[in-house]
Amino acid sequence: MARQLEGRVALVTGASRGIGYQLSKLLAAEGAHVIAVARTVGGLEDLDDEIKAAGGSATLVPLDLTDMAGIDRLGGAIHERWGKLDVLVANAGVLGILAPIGHIEAKTFEKTMNVNVTSTWRVIRSVDPLLRLSDAGRAIVLSSGAAHSCKAFWGLYAATKAAEEALVRSWANETVNTPLRVNSVNPGGTRTAMRAQALPGEDPATLPSPAEVAAKILPLAFPSLTETGRLFDVRKNRFLSYRDPE
Repeated sequence: MARQLEGRVALVTGASRGIGYQLSKLLAAEGAHVIAVARTVGGLEDLDDEIKAAGGSATLVPLDLTDMAGIDRLGGAIHERWGKLDVLVANAGVLGILAPIGHIEAKTFEKTMNVNVTSTWRVIRSVDPLLRLSDAGRAIVLSSGAAHSCKAFWGLYAATKAAEEALVRSWANETVNTPLRVNSVNPGGTRTAMRAQALPGEDPATLPSPAEVAAKILPLAFPSLTETGRLFDVRKNRFLSYRDPE
């Protein structure tokens, strides 16, 4: 059976654990060369071992995404080596803190915005020209149901994810007449370290694994995808319109 991403290049941020780790493995299994970006070198090395053991290939990029100049250099390095980018998975993010808005310290607010919003914009800016050089560029930005539910004490995280979705929708509208397809993903509750941090009393056995969630996200990277500017809900396993009250 032909692999869907044979000969293509995919960039995944937050690739050292969770959904990013599992999605990197699946992209490689479909034939993509994975550029795996994360702060944690050990997690990247484990990922590289698994990808290679399965016959795939990866390039590891230990990078803190608060290093904005490093993000800019990454785009240049991808262009120099591969001349284009076919898939972007912007997965990296932090929870920040769950607290009343008036109790959030300025440094915590700024750091969370910097990681979740500013670095995502910087990655988009760095690779947008490369994705446009692909005959079927695909961009997947991980969001959260928090962007829409806006529950008490979740204001900081919700604001960052709402901002990310706004960037994605505008980007999709800017590129609607090109081969590039740009979408957000709400993964729903997943058995990750961030989820455990947010809801420590929750039974993780009641949640899907990162591998299960990644498997449903994977088709958004395929050249056959036609949707753009949409929100993919993993739990419903379908795209939602931003006008859809669900």
